[in-house]
Amino acid sequence: MREPADLTRIERFMRALGENAREPVRVYLTGGATAVLQGWRESTIDVDLKIVPDRDDLLRAIPALKERLYLNVELASPVDFIPVRPDWEDRSPFIRREGRVDFHHFDLCAQALSKIERGHDQDHRDVAELVQRGLVTRSELLTYFEAIEPFLFRYPALDPTSFRRRVERVAAPSVP
Repeated sequence: MREPADLTRIERFMRALGENAREPVRVYLTGGATAVLQGWRESTIDVDLKIVPDRDDLLRAIPALKERLYLNVELASPVDFIPVRPDWEDRSPFIRREGRVDFHHFDLCAQALSKIERGHDQDHRDVAELVQRGLVTRSELLTYFEAIEPFLFRYPALDPTSFRRRVERVAAPSVP
């Protein structure tokens, strides 16, 4: 079992990945990596990411970086679990550039909806942090869901009715 990925490990990974990029590329961090970089979690089990466009040089570098830095890396993002809006890349906040790699947080609304759909305890806490920190709004979550709802059929494991109910619960105004 590798060590949890804390801020120092994630930043080392970003630098190392940047050193391995031969051409410009975007890497979208998601899940726990976003939580750690945004400061509401100390660590995460793994660094989830999406590389755009897919790049063999980076994909080949990741196994060695995982071993050298002793951390888990997964090729996973919200688009693997739920539909996302066509403009998700434009909606993905820039973190920084390392070498030829531009690092971004994957579209924060898509991350929140993916977490709502999955529904683990840590997911609920992460969504609450995204809302509390003003990174997403409750109304924005419902609007985003309504934009992707017609495409839920592409994800047969999802139950659109229960997914909508969970989003509506989160999107409902909080009672003081």
